[in-house]
Amino acid sequence: MAEKHFKYVILGGGVSAGYAAREFAKLGVKPGELALISKEAVAPYERPALSKAYLFPEGAARLPGFHVCVGSGGERLLPEWYKEKGIELILSTEIVKVDLASKTLISAAGETFKYHFLIIATGSTVIRLTDFRVEGANAKNILYLREIDDADKLIDVIKAKKNGKVVIVGGGYIGLELSAVLKINNLDVSMVYPEPWCMPRLFTSGIAAFYEGYYANKGINIIKGTVAVGFTSDANEEVKEVKLKDGRVLEADIVVVGVGGRPLTTLFKGQVEEEKGGIKTDGFFKTSVPDVYAVGDVATFPMKLYNDIRRVEHVDHARKSAEQAVKAIKASEEGKSVEEYDYLPYFYSRAFDLSWQFYGDNVGETVLFGDSSPTSPKPKFGTYWIKDGKVVGAFLEGGTPEENKAIAKVARLQPAVENLDQLTNEGLTFACKI
Repeated sequence: MAEKHFKYVILGGGVSAGYAAREFAKLGVKPGELALISKEAVAPYERPALSKAYLFPEGAARLPGFHVCVGSGGERLLPEWYKEKGIELILSTEIVKVDLASKTLISAAGETFKYHFLIIATGSTVIRLTDFRVEGANAKNILYLREIDDADKLIDVIKAKKNGKVVIVGGGYIGLELSAVLKINNLDVSMVYPEPWCMPRLFTSGIAAFYEGYYANKGINIIKGTVAVGFTSDANEEVKEVKLKDGRVLEADIVVVGVGGRPLTTLFKGQVEEEKGGIKTDGFFKTSVPDVYAVGDVATFPMKLYNDIRRVEHVDHARKSAEQAVKAIKASEEGKSVEEYDYLPYFYSRAFDLSWQFYGDNVGETVLFGDSSPTSPKPKFGTYWIKDGKVVGAFLEGGTPEENKAIAKVARLQPAVENLDQLTNEGLTFACKI
């Protein structure tokens, strides 16, 4: 097979890849210079839709509606857009071998791609229960959610098992968003997770108490402090029961597992420096290998604000890191420089009629403020994190766009605070005054 040569190659087809392509087009890329290689069959899309609007029983989101970059209010990049810009969109192509020294990528079909600059945007893959040899975990209708094909499988099973019983394994992002959307689909939903409360990497017990109460009031059965240790299936090899470590057995027509992801870095092992589970980069997303950049979930980068090195799995960073890497590549070619990446951590979620945002760092002491009663008709509450006498993080449920901007500003500026009572009493007013 003939080799294909490109000046720039984006490896991956997720959010980072799409935003990198747009940034190249914005900064001027000549036809034929750039290729985007993805194992998915569709052009890059806004992945967060898969656990939300894509699964709605009515008025569901569908492609081409949520291709990048609509998630951040940008234009929608349809396959035609890539053609118009002279960007080669190489889909349904899995790269199985990478040689960074010779700047070569080889696909499963044996095609060879050469590049001058490479952007690694391979993202994460889901952790599967079969990885831990959980008994019966390969039964039919035990599902995961990462790509659009996974979401389509889930939709088919929801239709086949109308009003059935679903067990969600995991109490993190995916667990909370899927529990909500599957309840909206009129399924009987149970959530199982080992931690003492949901979203423990971010939520305090006070924040979690609200969401657990709210979900329980919606009829979702929450089972904490135990894990799924096995599954039984029927004669059709479809999942029938979930066996829990505490001895309980739950009936299940569908199981969806959301127990985290792992960055896809295997192709680069031994060829590039790694740190904290990701590919080590600088403030421009340059790796230890010349002309190779890494963005999104796979990149471990300097978090300037906290003088720390971190890896962030979130769509906001996927978008921004991609843009930064492309700016840095173009600047280096022109002998110019760009500012170092200065990221403020940002997480958000939407489920039912709820919507929360978090900015900053969730370390130190905490203060809960506002109306966090799960039965409140319009709940609105938040939390501040205080370290060394400064507010370093802020969370808000039910905020207006202006209020969300205010808590972001607090997390960025880290104002000093005299005592915690001041924050409890002032609540959101504290942020809005800054």
